Amino acid sequence: MMDAVDVLLPYFGDPGLLQTAVRSVQEQDYENWRLIIVDDAYPSKEPIAWAASLQDPRITYVRNQENLGANRNFQKALGMAESPIVVMMGADDVMLAGYLKSVTAAMAAHPIASVVQPGVQVIDENGRRTWTLTDAVKQLTQPGFRRTVNAISGETMACSLLHSGWHYFPSLAWRRDSIQMHGFNPEYDVVQDLALLLDIAAAGGSLLIVNDVVFQYRRHKASDSSVRAVDGRRFAEERRFFKNEARRFRALGWPHASWAAKLHWTSRLHALVVLLQNTRKVDRRTALMLARHAFT
Repeated sequence: MMDAVDVLLPYFGDPGLLQTAVRSVQEQDYENWRLIIVDDAYPSKEPIAWAASLQDPRITYVRNQENLGANRNFQKALGMAESPIVVMMGADDVMLAGYLKSVTAAMAAHPIASVVQPGVQVIDENGRRTWTLTDAVKQLTQPGFRRTVNAISGETMACSLLHSGWHYFPSLAWRRDSIQMHGFNPEYDVVQDLALLLDIAAAGGSLLIVNDVVFQYRRHKASDSSVRAVDGRRFAEERRFFKNEARRFRALGWPHASWAAKLHWTSRLHALVVLLQNTRKVDRRTALMLARHAFT
């Protein structure tokens, strides 16, 4: 019997991209799924009306009375999951037809895996294939690059992710018991996905990397993480996060993971790139903050 999958879709954004995301779930060649859309008080009733027009009993649409923000909305959606496998999909991303079949087969073949990272294509706001420096770094730093299947756990998993957050959060498939046990840390608005993966590593869980390309991740300048990068909020949060993780892993007796958190070289490289690309757009205070994150 196929494992049931809950696809959780926290939503606030472009209604057209939401429709594309939902249709990609409906077009899966895997039948045992349900989709739960959690609308974070988007200022239009168009999305909920469109979802109702689909008349698909597998789709549940919930609209918040007030805007909770990304982290709290993620947590609310997670609390609604009941199936053994959970996907927290982005409202602007796209599942290729074989996504659910691929990740559920991987979990069946590796029953101790807490989370699966499948292969990902990166697309822009218009759905065209794109490639950035960030994606090149992710590919080159992913463990077992070009290997068909690779599993990591413990300090190896923590160290790798702290050096370079090479994962693509919306494409991940999780064991429900594992993701619900840890949840999303309310202290963070940008790195909550990395924090969750590190919680799983610290608790003895494992991450399985499968290189079947079955998911399209949308990268565009209007995304929340991109906006927070340019105005500096992302890096202020990352600086605090890595300091906390270095302390945590030092106490856990994982010196390599603690050092990786202190170094956080890809985060620093990202801050430098943002600074160089936006020198004329950012104010002096933001520029100094970006430079401090990059060089200290």
